[in-house]
Amino acid sequence: MENKEPLLEIKNLTIKFGKGKDSFMAVDDVSFNIYRGETFGLVGESGSGKSTIGRGIIGLNEITDGEIIFDGKLISGNRSKKLSREITRDIQMIFQDPMASLNERAKVDYIVSEGLYNLKNYSTEEERKKKVENALLDVGLLPEYASRFPHEFSGGQRQRIGIARALIMEPKFIIADEPISALDVSIRAQVLNLLLELQKKKGLTYLFIAHDLSIVRFIADRVGVIHRGKIVEIAETEELFKNPLHPYTRSLLSAIPIPNPVKGKNKVLKPYKIEDIENRRHMEFIELRPNHYVLVERDE
Repeated sequence: MENKEPLLEIKNLTIKFGKGKDSFMAVDDVSFNIYRGETFGLVGESGSGKSTIGRGIIGLNEITDGEIIFDGKLISGNRSKKLSREITRDIQMIFQDPMASLNERAKVDYIVSEGLYNLKNYSTEEERKKKVENALLDVGLLPEYASRFPHEFSGGQRQRIGIARALIMEPKFIIADEPISALDVSIRAQVLNLLLELQKKKGLTYLFIAHDLSIVRFIADRVGVIHRGKIVEIAETEELFKNPLHPYTRSLLSAIPIPNPVKGKNKVLKPYKIEDIENRRHMEFIELRPNHYVLVERDE
């Protein structure tokens, strides 16, 4: 991966919420790259800061410090109108809850076209309708669904509508923020396979945010593990699963359910003791194995 060109570079990213004594650090000095054409999985428990990073990239969360570089351009901080339009077109987001992220009062035609309307990215009404039709077909939905409302669809179909809304902008990069966690188990694999098919077909790059390592193993090329706002380990997916080095990663892996009830009885959980990271001043992110980076504590 080192010889590949990074599409997204996160450098010393810090995000704080609140002011003064009431402020708290949601993301603490995070750095990583995402290379063109890959799926980078960002995994951690609820409240770890993974979704905050995704929202920071797209501009929904304000950046306190650090830099975000996309396709060679600095996109954090003040953006020109031209750059904002480019980012809106090139970076799209698939949200966790397909019901909450879709306008219940709007028809699918408008929902999928919303980005086109905002950027006026079409010349005629016929062209817009054709783009909607193609986007729906890309996600396995019939073009006639454009005249319906979101409540007429199942959870999996609603998420496909959300994916179509992202695809119609022809983005280079998609942030998938736990896109299957609100779906029934029976249709999760369908959505994951759809994302993989679209990636191959359109050359997409993904940031896939999740709390379930077994799902990340299926879809991601590399994985970053985040705990309390800090990235504690980054490695290629199979390397991470075979040789987890950070105790928090080992704890997450030990919590993955085993479908065999007999073997499941013998499973040993590895609890991770939450330590006060703020008091550990000499933390360093180092490469302990080839392309396998871990946050460790160094002596002064």
